[in-house]
Amino acid sequence: MSRRLVVTALLVFALGGCSMPQWVPYLGEEPPDKTGPTTSAPATPAASPPTVPRTVAPSDESVTDRVLAVVNNDAITLSELQEAIAVYRYENRERAVEASDALVQQFLTRMIDNRLQIQEAEREKIVIDDAEVDEELADRIKRMNLKDKDELEAMLKAQGLTLDAAKKRIRDELRRNRIVGRKVRLRVSVTEAEVMQYLEANRVKLETGLAYHARHILILPEGGNTDVGWESARIRADMLRSQLLQGADFAELARQHSRDASARDGGDLGPLKRGELAQDIESQILSLSPLAISAPYRSALGYHIFRLESKEALEGEGLNRVKSQIRDILFREKFDARLDTWLKEIKQRAIIDVRLDGQL
Repeated sequence: MSRRLVVTALLVFALGGCSMPQWVPYLGEEPPDKTGPTTSAPATPAASPPTVPRTVAPSDESVTDRVLAVVNNDAITLSELQEAIAVYRYENRERAVEASDALVQQFLTRMIDNRLQIQEAEREKIVIDDAEVDEELADRIKRMNLKDKDELEAMLKAQGLTLDAAKKRIRDELRRNRIVGRKVRLRVSVTEAEVMQYLEANRVKLETGLAYHARHILILPEGGNTDVGWESARIRADMLRSQLLQGADFAELARQHSRDASARDGGDLGPLKRGELAQDIESQILSLSPLAISAPYRSALGYHIFRLESKEALEGEGLNRVKSQIRDILFREKFDARLDTWLKEIKQRAIIDVRLDGQL
């Protein structure tokens, strides 16, 4: 394992982030922005971390750690905020991470939300026993490809971190996950009726990209754009369709009569993705059942006859996959809404004193 990967792994480890199902988005910690941090609690920085934002000056060891916010009776300090931002900037050093007052404020807001959730877990008497922490610890050791706890502890110590601190963050994260599950996830459900309603409302969008295969005959009006020319083209198209309905070979008639470039291939348009052809033409084709022959359709070019060879549809296993995706989408929407409501509720009854004034 390269030194950089080891350091990054340690930083992530120290942050205490727990893996959770995808249906629990962020667990109350929306990233500050689209490139925001994926960490969920303050962490001790790696050796020689990048400089924190200009508004967060390095702490002076001779001065008592400054309190930036008090959440009920729980303080969030400058050093905690420095650690979280330093780790975030280290992990994102290959991308431009703007050191701004807004980033500092967003981190502090997220830390307040996290602290409130842990306090709620305490009120609900949610206890994480040592066995659960040890199990999560063992899982992370395995994911980091380390031999045992001793190797992990030595690596943490080399970065100025302690195993006890890492365990505390794991315990807090597990408690926070547990309270969010109890207060939010268990109160969210998606019905089959809601899934089908979403499916029907978004069927066209969901079908985008599905493939289909068709053949085509184009009859042009002879003698230019005249009524006589168009009527003659319509009659010839009707006659060809009658022959096709009586069993004539579509490919052969296309080679003989079609004036489209596909004529030499027996009218074969090949595999197509929905959205590739003009909307009116595609609608005519997709309205057909497989192997059905369309009635002559007039466009600006002439009269068209289509035969649908095959098409992918939202059915069977494909439909089940789409419904599962829809269920996830609806669950996330409801989860986010419920989570936001819950966070607002606990904030309203909390005493929060923010002392960050931009003069760090």
